[in-house]
Amino acid sequence: MELNWLEDFLALAECGNFSRAAEGRNLTQPAFSRRIRALEDWTGTPLFDRSTQPVGLTEAGRRFRPFADETVRRLLQGREEARLAGGAAATALRFAATHALSLTFFPTWLSRLEEQARLGAIHLLSDSMQACEQVMTQGQAQFLLCHAHAAAPSRLEAGAFRSAVVGSDRLVPVCAPDESGNAPRHPLVGGGAVLPHLAYSPESGMGRIVTAARGAFPAPLALDTVFTSHLAAVLRTLARDGRGVAWLPDSLIGEDLAQGRLVRAGGAGWEIPVEVRLYRPRARQSPAAEAFWALAAEQAPQDGRDRE
Repeated sequence: MELNWLEDFLALAECGNFSRAAEGRNLTQPAFSRRIRALEDWTGTPLFDRSTQPVGLTEAGRRFRPFADETVRRLLQGREEARLAGGAAATALRFAATHALSLTFFPTWLSRLEEQARLGAIHLLSDSMQACEQVMTQGQAQFLLCHAHAAAPSRLEAGAFRSAVVGSDRLVPVCAPDESGNAPRHPLVGGGAVLPHLAYSPESGMGRIVTAARGAFPAPLALDTVFTSHLAAVLRTLARDGRGVAWLPDSLIGEDLAQGRLVRAGGAGWEIPVEVRLYRPRARQSPAAEAFWALAAEQAPQDGRDRE
């Protein structure tokens, strides 16, 4: 059994399409299919139901997937730790963070922690939530910093990862002001007119949160998605241009609200409180990473300490 087979299995399980999975793995479809078949021969049972579109996992495949996830993550993490061991790079800290937090929260949070201890070299990868989760499961980062909400849990399995709350934020519905400069151009009114919506794409963590939290809004909304992006900064620009309403992190738009470039599209009931959460693998990491985790957890709010 080869590591490549497990990575192929996870790629196909994620997208449900042989052609797209093969392309993502830089393989021809026949070669990819042969490797999937080889893994099924090794397990002794079919792992995919090829009669459905998209291709789905069999019951055996569903039971096998958590083991494949953990095996790939631990092997890649182990390889990375082995490469770092014995050199100065062993003290480096590797972070994955979503785009919005990379711009707003991460720099000031890191500065506060550096006042308490010397941290050494920092490597930061900034991407969508989906990409950051993949980086973590592949063992390419020691920590993930992201927005979190109870209604939209992370795809990082609780058995393999731990987390702690290190801050808070709010997703605020905003839009450009009307001609008066004070009122919203696209006010949120339940049962009112259809509003143009500047939406997050599926790979965005904030998109998952907005979708999951809509049931708690004061009233149903009629939203027409006119633009989609996983970047909050792009949605902010379009909102300022009057293209629609967007739920944006308060940490990102404070100056826009103060300067009147954006206004709240509705009251506090339409806002979504979110946590800023730090994830790490449950397995023991390098001494530098463990020391950083202890420091970050110690500085976290009392009600947001380590979640097992």
